[in-house]
Amino acid sequence: MDSFADRFRPKSFPPRYPRWMVGRPLLITSSALAALGDAMFGYSQGAIAAVQLQPNFIDRFFGRNVTKEQIQMDATGVNPELLAITVACLNITAFIAAFGAAYVCDILGRRMSLRIGGFVYLISAILQIVAPDLACLIVGRSLQGVGVGILSMTVPIIQAEIAPGNHRGFFISIEYICLNLGYALSAWVGYAFYFAFPSDISWKGPYIVEVGMAVVLVLWSFIIPETPRFLMANGYLDEGLRVLADLHANGDVNDEGVRETYQGIVDTVNLENEMGQASWGQVFRQYTRRTVIGITCQTFAQFNGINAILYYLPENLLRAGFETEKALLYAAGSSLLYCVGTLPAMFGIDRLGRRPFLIVGSFGLAAALAVVGGLQFYVDSLPSGDARRPGANGIFAVLTPSTASRWGPGPWLLGAEIFPLRARAKGMALSTTANWISNFIIAFITPPLFASISGGYYFILLGFCIISGFFVFFVYPETAHKTLEELGSVFNDQTEEEKETLRQREESAQVSERKQSDASSDTTLRGSLDSEQKKSTEQAAQSSTE
Repeated sequence: MDSFADRFRPKSFPPRYPRWMVGRPLLITSSALAALGDAMFGYSQGAIAAVQLQPNFIDRFFGRNVTKEQIQMDATGVNPELLAITVACLNITAFIAAFGAAYVCDILGRRMSLRIGGFVYLISAILQIVAPDLACLIVGRSLQGVGVGILSMTVPIIQAEIAPGNHRGFFISIEYICLNLGYALSAWVGYAFYFAFPSDISWKGPYIVEVGMAVVLVLWSFIIPETPRFLMANGYLDEGLRVLADLHANGDVNDEGVRETYQGIVDTVNLENEMGQASWGQVFRQYTRRTVIGITCQTFAQFNGINAILYYLPENLLRAGFETEKALLYAAGSSLLYCVGTLPAMFGIDRLGRRPFLIVGSFGLAAALAVVGGLQFYVDSLPSGDARRPGANGIFAVLTPSTASRWGPGPWLLGAEIFPLRARAKGMALSTTANWISNFIIAFITPPLFASISGGYYFILLGFCIISGFFVFFVYPETAHKTLEELGSVFNDQTEEEKETLRQREESAQVSERKQSDASSDTTLRGSLDSEQKKSTEQAAQSSTE
């Protein structure tokens, strides 16, 4: 298997970025490229929401010649199950692709994995623009899921491996806020292109923006460097040191911080080689609690109802009683508040801890969903038109801030940090695929459940919020304020062999430090004796002269 993989592994990693980028510009542009991948991920989730309200989109793909008034009254005649398949197909292919992306990252590198994801995304966007019927649209959206699955798996790894050690949590939070900005962009683009109706550009416009984003990502991936850890893990130590220095020390390979980080990565790689990679069986048997947390944090993040609301937010606002234009505008405005809501977690999740944000987020969203569900039942009891306006405003007023009461970057941060190095790729794959399969379920069941029980669906989501809050309280330990190595003692799941290997390495490091200290002391003492001897000789010579 290794020899087969070696056929595809790159043989060299020459730098393609200009030297004027070395230092902070290179770090920022590398992180920005990864962030663009996240924005594309978020954009693809929101783009489908706005086009569902376009009459020509419904006519072309669902064969229903409807007016704006029929859409506003939710009388399009579109089969809810068929709409659910159209939306959810992306999630199931992303679920499958996320598994394969782990191997692509390890064999071809993080940069190549990002490029492949961007290229697949590009082809899928073009396919959706020219799609003549629903079958072709679903194929294009499913292919887009492959690209999104690769990006969602690769981007967190790139961010973690290029970030300075003391800012890793902040970089992963940047990743999450860029995902939300991608969603916000899709909402505003959808609102803008809505006014191009009856031209087909009204629904093709959002997909044209996808093409532009994918082109930038693919071209940009030829400039940024491969991550230092991938280079060193594959034997390219000199290249890894050079990239590390270019990212964090303006190209100075002799910088003390760079040398310390370099040695830490080399030691970690050696330790990983000694222990070997964890098998899938070990991930589930030895790291059971970590695996449960990695899977459930992403599962609860979806079943708490955020994507059930956001995937169909314009349609939900129509159901609440808004006109089509106002529903799109309010959905776009809500997306900006959705981004702002991530800022407290972004700046506080390291200082205050993971558990408080997850627990408060669960019960805060549960309270909001209870109010929204009650208001939806009230609005449904009123005749269509102005009578529904006060209730609709109330639903928006509660629904919008409730998006800020969610889990934020917590699930993505937990998935990236709780697994030990030897199991991190497989653990991250499990966490990411849990996100996508849960996303698929929510996207698939939401339209028929809203159609059959209306506001009652909000109370089902409320139940999951309460369950998640109690589950976090009783099962999740606090992982903030600890190094990645210290988390082994938090979960208490290290084998005796691992503990012995780590103990030997710590002793070896202490012996090395002691030798360096002794050598330094010896040098200082020898220098002091030489100085005293020189001083005595000078005094004797001075006395002789006198």
